[in-house]
Amino acid sequence: MKLAGKVAIITGAGSGIGRATAQRFAAEGARLVLGDANDTVRETAAAIGDAATALIIDAGSEADVARLVATATDRFGRLDIAYANAGISGGLTGLLDHSVADWDAILRVNLIGPFLLIKHAAPVMMAASGGAILCTASVAGLRSGAGCPAYSASKAGVINLVQTAAQQLSGTGVRVNAICPGLIQTGMTQRAFDYAAEKGVTARIGRLNPLRRAGQPAEVAALALFLASDEASYVNGQAIAVDGGLSSSHPVTRQETGKTAA
Repeated sequence: MKLAGKVAIITGAGSGIGRATAQRFAAEGARLVLGDANDTVRETAAAIGDAATALIIDAGSEADVARLVATATDRFGRLDIAYANAGISGGLTGLLDHSVADWDAILRVNLIGPFLLIKHAAPVMMAASGGAILCTASVAGLRSGAGCPAYSASKAGVINLVQTAAQQLSGTGVRVNAICPGLIQTGMTQRAFDYAAEKGVTARIGRLNPLRRAGQPAEVAALALFLASDEASYVNGQAIAVDGGLSSSHPVTRQETGKTAA
């Protein structure tokens, strides 16, 4: 029970990584306030039971994020963990095809959203002498090639935001870290999986990473649990990839041991 007695906020908890993390946190003893723009967040909370409260929220709205934090403190009397996981992908739009509206929408949810959760959660945690803040970034934020331009830029911003927040919260006991998923099978990526199945090329999904497969939300949730727990008490200001090894190399013609070049 690594999170026994702790209270956590998770955004984007209606499906995918957010739902898997909510389930894992609950199994480890946490009480939860779950937010999502989709009413499927109520299903996540219902499956967990009395330990979870669901709110329909816009992760890029300051009023909604403040309401999440207030709900945690009003219902449970404390806040130990805040996970800014909500995000939108932006599809496959090319750089010259992006509109300003595309950028506005993606940055508002993906980058301003994490900023808002840090802004409102950190003071509560500081008053209690510590806590853990997590943000979902992406391997697309580490280098190009894993997402559309606006999405990639937003996730690069999340990584820098986490580093900056860790520094500016020095001495408060509040840790801030980012998780950088690679190709994870979620609602956001399901179109690619469906397309591959339709074309009979499912085996090719994830072939660019050394594990040669896609990841599952539970595998990201496992890292989130570690970073949220006291076991990660000396981990701060980091961006950790969960990507099967994809980000360990620039694109190359791979030379594998005992095999000819791929």
